[in-house]
Amino acid sequence: QVQLVESGGGLVQAGGSLRLSCAASGRTSSSYYEGWFRQAPGKEREFVAAITWSGGTTYYADSVKGRFTISRDNAKNAVYLQMNSLKPEDTAVYYCASRVRFGDPRATSYDYWGQGTQVTVSS
Repeated sequence: QVQLVESGGGLVQAGGSLRLSCAASGRTSSSYYEGWFRQAPGKEREFVAAITWSGGTTYYADSVKGRFTISRDNAKNAVYLQMNSLKPEDTAVYYCASRVRFGDPRATSYDYWGQGTQVTVSS
């Protein structure tokens, strides 16, 4: 089992920045990918970014490429999402997720999910 807890969400003006954190506990050594997803009201959950736990390879949605950066600190069992140049369309609940199997890191078929943290970007 892996437990994930997100933090760092909040209200920010367009053009601003936020840094989300995801603290992992439990059998974190079994994770292959750590990912960030988001879900806006009335919309499906969508992929934002992912990183491999051991190799550090990163993946990004086209909508956030160049603005968001995913990183991890294995010593702290933590994953981060630095969000810059935020836009109102980035407003959503952001979820951290962990996947134990190799596959498409952009798919929502992750094994463990956090409770989510709200990000609101005002225009």
